[in-house]
Amino acid sequence: MQPMRGTSVVESLLVDWVYRLPDEDVAGPPVELLDAGQVASELARLQRNRARETAREADLILRLAELRPDVDDPPPGTPGARSRTWRTTDPEFAGVSEFFPDELAHAINLGRGTAVFRARRACTWREKLPATFVALRRGELDDRRAGVLADVLQHTTAGLATEVETALLPEAPDLSLAALRRRALALLAALDGAAMEERQEEARKAADVRVADAGDGMATLTGDLPADDAAACFAVIDSLARMAKADGDERPIGAIRAAIHSMLILRPADSGCGGVHVHLAVTTTLDGLANGEGGGEVEGAPITAGQLRALLARVGALGLSTPDGGTLTFAVTDEDGRLLATLSAGELARLAEQGCRRHPGAECGCPVAGMPPATGSYRPTDRQHRFVDTRDRRCRMPNCGQRAGWADHDHVVPHAQGGRTTCTNLCCLCRSHHRLKTFAGGWGFRMDPDGTLHVTSPSGVTRTTRPPGLRLRGAGPPPFAPADDPPPF
Repeated sequence: MQPMRGTSVVESLLVDWVYRLPDEDVAGPPVELLDAGQVASELARLQRNRARETAREADLILRLAELRPDVDDPPPGTPGARSRTWRTTDPEFAGVSEFFPDELAHAINLGRGTAVFRARRACTWREKLPATFVALRRGELDDRRAGVLADVLQHTTAGLATEVETALLPEAPDLSLAALRRRALALLAALDGAAMEERQEEARKAADVRVADAGDGMATLTGDLPADDAAACFAVIDSLARMAKADGDERPIGAIRAAIHSMLILRPADSGCGGVHVHLAVTTTLDGLANGEGGGEVEGAPITAGQLRALLARVGALGLSTPDGGTLTFAVTDEDGRLLATLSAGELARLAEQGCRRHPGAECGCPVAGMPPATGSYRPTDRQHRFVDTRDRRCRMPNCGQRAGWADHDHVVPHAQGGRTTCTNLCCLCRSHHRLKTFAGGWGFRMDPDGTLHVTSPSGVTRTTRPPGLRLRGAGPPPFAPADDPPPF
């Protein structure tokens, strides 16, 4: 063997020896020592290993499902039973606990939707596409093509899926993903047209509209529609955008389409719907208000009348006012981003003018604002609602992004077990994860005084979420983020 350029004979022999080791015994030789042929072979090896790892993951998912039967789930008609008001489909996995996808999501540190997708795919491979599953385990078929077959055939009968698999599997590695999908759909339609209609009906039932953060203050709105409806919707948007372009709109055509899409949905002039209520939260750090020394504390929140007057002066300079039909909330944090107090515009003005009741007219260091006090009631007070919503902003379950406005205010230590109704024992949980915490066995929730939440699954995996803007002491701001977390506009 001729040595590679820039390497010795020994190095080349070493690379060739490592390169020829069985796939599972080596992570791979140094990239800088490989020639083009070896690079291509190494990439192929990685694809084979990725397929094997995907099959291994699927086996592990299926095993976890076996370990989580639905015997302990609240039966229909009993307190805590899953409501079918919002989701009308059957249980996602027959005989398996409804909380299994949440535990899987916790284990892989991804969202529940991703967990459901992977579990459903694993079930399809095992129950309907056994030969595909074997090929995946052997690394003979990559995970993307095996996924295409699972996606197309998941709603068919096992017998029909096997017929399509038998016909397609030999040529599947040589087909593009799009071609494999077309061939599978065509075979499915030829073998059983009713199965195609069933698949379309299942897809209609699962249709939804989703929004995802795209960064830079943007978000992506997506919706599932029948293909002809989607094409017609785009045609309308595109036609209106091109008309606007022809009339002199200088924006890129894509930006025009995005604006028209929004206008067609909101239709502010003729929808007959109520206006949008804006809830504006302005966040400021305590150090940014004043640099004074001393002062008292109310549950860790040393906010004085002088500091509130400084904030009020800044509000006046910015010209901020409460939006019509909405709210304006001021959130005061410490230098680490820990929320100290929330104030409405009226409360801010009143407290700034009123000052300290013990030292009227004096510039003392007594606190006049802080975290809302505990209540003896089970239900949180309005001020506690506002504080917790402002602190959490989203459901606090790891990898859940449900907005606080759609979440419950849950007692971390249950009220029935002595948990107090205080902001240090309340957090936002969406209804699904509130039910999980209440009715799914084996889960543990613990919250620190600064709002940091630790969640442990029945599998023993603990993950931590922190309120947006809260920084680890001494760690500084997150990478690529401004020093002060932006307000939740």
